[in-house]
Amino acid sequence: MDTQVNGNTKVDIKGLAEKWKGKRGNLIMILHEIQNHYGYVPREVSLQLSEVLDVPLARIYEVITFYNFFKLEPPGKHTISVCMGTACYLKGGAKLLDEIKNMFAVEEGQTTKDGLFHLQVVRCLGCCGLAPVMMIDGKIFGKVKPDELMNILSPYVKGEV
Repeated sequence: MDTQVNGNTKVDIKGLAEKWKGKRGNLIMILHEIQNHYGYVPREVSLQLSEVLDVPLARIYEVITFYNFFKLEPPGKHTISVCMGTACYLKGGAKLLDEIKNMFAVEEGQTTKDGLFHLQVVRCLGCCGLAPVMMIDGKIFGKVKPDELMNILSPYVKGEV
């Protein structure tokens, strides 16, 4: 059973179910593949998965909502990760997070209304010597000050990145 969501290419739900059939943790692994494809787990896909696996939809949502890795909403075009590890927190990570929340009227774990940014907090990016650190789409920005955020984020807002 194939599905198309928001114009994305199709995912073969039956093929995924067959690939993971009889393997321990198969539901989680299938959900990982779905999210890797779409960036989140669309409701329509969950419904089809429920039918194909003969698993109640409630069980699928139980797994999705238990693990914070899984998302139920489409992610933003760009992901902003603000580090809140000890070094980053002590050197101003919370101020960066607050400034980004204010700039875009978004909370942790949410996507901006225009779909441009998804804001998340991470516990460590492994760049403690550069604290406070944030990452946008895998690019690290170190020793960031709140007054530098507009310059850092502006190219993303303008579509230059």
